[in-house]
Amino acid sequence: MSEPLRGRTGTTGAAVPPRVPYKPLWAALLLGWLVSYADRTVTGPVIAWMIQNKVGFIGDSANPATLGGLIGSLFFVGYMLTQYPGGKLGDRFGHREMIVVSLLWAGVMTLVSGLVAGLIAFVAARVLTGLGEGVFYSNDRTLVMAHTPVPKRTLGLGVVITGLSIGLTVGIVATPLLIDWGRSLGMGDEAWRVPFYVLGSVTLVVAAVAAWFFRRRLGGSLRLRAPFLRLVAYSAPTFVAVLTLFWVSDQLGWPEWATAGVALLLAGVYIAVIVRNEIRAGRASTLLSRDALLMYIGFIAVLWNLWFFSFWSVLIVREAAQSSLTAAALTAAFNAVAGIIGFPVGGWLADRRVRRGKGRKPLLIGLTLGYALLVVLFGFSVMGGEQPSLLLLGLLLFSSGVLFNALQPVQHGMTGDLVPPDQRGSMFGLFNLIAEVGAVASPVVSGLLRDATGSWASGVFVAAALMFGSAVLYALVREKMPVPV
Repeated sequence: MSEPLRGRTGTTGAAVPPRVPYKPLWAALLLGWLVSYADRTVTGPVIAWMIQNKVGFIGDSANPATLGGLIGSLFFVGYMLTQYPGGKLGDRFGHREMIVVSLLWAGVMTLVSGLVAGLIAFVAARVLTGLGEGVFYSNDRTLVMAHTPVPKRTLGLGVVITGLSIGLTVGIVATPLLIDWGRSLGMGDEAWRVPFYVLGSVTLVVAAVAAWFFRRRLGGSLRLRAPFLRLVAYSAPTFVAVLTLFWVSDQLGWPEWATAGVALLLAGVYIAVIVRNEIRAGRASTLLSRDALLMYIGFIAVLWNLWFFSFWSVLIVREAAQSSLTAAALTAAFNAVAGIIGFPVGGWLADRRVRRGKGRKPLLIGLTLGYALLVVLFGFSVMGGEQPSLLLLGLLLFSSGVLFNALQPVQHGMTGDLVPPDQRGSMFGLFNLIAEVGAVASPVVSGLLRDATGSWASGVFVAAALMFGSAVLYALVREKMPVPV
């Protein structure tokens, strides 16, 4: 079943999307981004707290940063492997339905993450959380592009995704405070569970709000059973494969990097199967065009950087500045909160260029290079020698964050215009599936580099180098300008 909204018919006979209250739609989707990112970001600060206090299933590890990074990477294996089916299911069952299913799933599994006991069970809960959250992205991007006027489309993509930055900020800042609250309640070493309880509950509330909005303002009743069951069918084999991999590696004592390598191999096979299917379906000329592939691959660096800093920035700042975990979290949050400025500004600048008949590619390349240079400066600041101040680290994280977040809606808008509107759900699913390779590899590789070198600087320089490489790929793209409707 296609998206359950009926459009008007234009003079050419083509379906025209119905007029909808796009600003309230932006607000509803922004809330979805907020809770989704808070739910996934909470893992990093929780693991940092376990490492600092040498408690829980991370604190006793010989290589805590590598093990903690592996948990984050396995979350993203689940997250990436439902990107493409999530977009396909949205094209078939409705993008609204997939948004609500994703939020309900994420809320329940975040609560479960706080209830479980033991490393294996925690990994299982986080992988399941990722599988549900993975379908949000492609359906959100498609709804924004379908129901926002073209002159404001990239701005809409940017405004909505500011929820990502707000969610990151909430996850980074609130987690230590919620853990402290749990300890004040007498939970002791089990206080790490409190953030999962609180954030999971809030996510369920947002899911209810989103469902209410969609029913009242965007298409009527929701049919969730069929897309939910189909998502379960897609997710079950992936969940079994990832959890079996982790269990076997734990039993055999594999090094964490080997486990992550096998997980990436699994993801690579999955991507290859999907690419083959698209070629057989005759959609390679659009979904797998030269320019689309350049954009997909270039975004790997973006997600590598996003989850390097989102997952590890609290620990990086704490170790570099020798500060408390709470002070480090507040400083690291400057990177996340920068998106509240960066995302809408990037979208506004891109739309401004389009209205003037100019391409967005120079803007994308400039933002990417500027960000990479600031990351290099951050790397020199944490590599050793004199102890950097929290003010310096905060300023570098904020300024780089503004550029980093500004470039993303520009990239999303350019990529979305490369394919026909009826293929955008599949395209954004495939785009994020490939790009999530960066999110899968980043936490564990960066943790491994930290344990091997004793410094986070090497991980920072790797992140910068990847962004320089992505700027080169963007320079090779032949941009397609949007067509007014």
